[in-house]
Amino acid sequence: MKYVDEFRARDLATKLASAIRNEADPARSYHLMEFCGGHTHAIFRYGVQDLMPDNVKFVHGPGCPVCVLPVRRLDDAVELAERHDVILCTYGDMMRVPGTKQRSLIRAKADGADIRMVYSTLDALKIARDNPDRQVVFFAIGFETTTPPSAVAIKQAEREGLGNFSVFCNHVLTPAAIQHILQSPEVREMGTVRIDGFLGPSHVSSIIGSQPYEFFAGEFAKPVVIAGFEPLDVMQSVLMLVRQINEGRHEVENEYTRVVTREGNLKAQELVSEVFELRRSFEWRGLGSVPYSALRIRERFAALDAEKRFEVSDKKSREVKSCECPAILRGVKRPTDCKLFGKVCTPDNPMGSCMVSSEGACAAYYTYGRFREMPKPAGEVAA
Repeated sequence: MKYVDEFRARDLATKLASAIRNEADPARSYHLMEFCGGHTHAIFRYGVQDLMPDNVKFVHGPGCPVCVLPVRRLDDAVELAERHDVILCTYGDMMRVPGTKQRSLIRAKADGADIRMVYSTLDALKIARDNPDRQVVFFAIGFETTTPPSAVAIKQAEREGLGNFSVFCNHVLTPAAIQHILQSPEVREMGTVRIDGFLGPSHVSSIIGSQPYEFFAGEFAKPVVIAGFEPLDVMQSVLMLVRQINEGRHEVENEYTRVVTREGNLKAQELVSEVFELRRSFEWRGLGSVPYSALRIRERFAALDAEKRFEVSDKKSREVKSCECPAILRGVKRPTDCKLFGKVCTPDNPMGSCMVSSEGACAAYYTYGRFREMPKPAGEVAA
């Protein structure tokens, strides 16, 4: 299959691994953050970490939109379904994320709330057409990749005059989060980890292009390489980062040229700009309040904004006790550092969003056997 098999070739992987070992300076270490959860899964699914020299380390970032959504917003979605008797539509991963008191959308559904999993915004629009006497809310989440479909749904609903359709908008922005990780005093107080370079996200960059990363590459002297999702994409991007670090460069390079351009998808950007505007601030799980890091629906489309159509109570939300998802999302801890991981917290019984999402670091560790890396008791020697 073109553009798949070529990027999983064993002989090329071996050559790339050798090149990385030869060029990585043994006198220094390289801490590379993969922002995108898709990269995290590729790294562990294909054993990329095992092909790296010991001084090249991956730091798992907050690149999973399901994972970074704060508990408060999930609790609000549950309340919309239960208190306002709406048909709540959302993507599959969100169904099982535990909110306050481990109450998830799927538990609310089991208790009688009308919550439906959809595969696209078109599914949600169809449900609204088929149920004209019910209010239908689409629980919109995601980075820049899933924002254009939400914009399309809002414009389509306006054209059709679907008065029973609205969107609960939770779309967030990648560059703002990366900048916040690098410069926020609040994040440093919560605990940070050394980062020498970034593997830039793939699908996000296909929409926004590589240009938005140029600011913080220059401002914070951190090289960025936009990387594809296949194992050889990741390995080639690591080699490019190692070379930049060795040469003292901090530029934005694009390994994923078969999909990403510097300008990105201008038509999608124009559509998003027409429907959405920046929020002054938005809370991220693990990062706290991040300025100008999320979108809200413009006043022109206020009639389709669920936050304006419905009221939710000002309640206090809280994480599952002992869950380390916030620290894992900042790269400060690994899943195996969490006391719940692989014991109380498993894919069948998730305690946090990082174990639920298909892009979550905990799910990647568990799925591909990294739970076997659990720290050994003091004094015990590895075989």
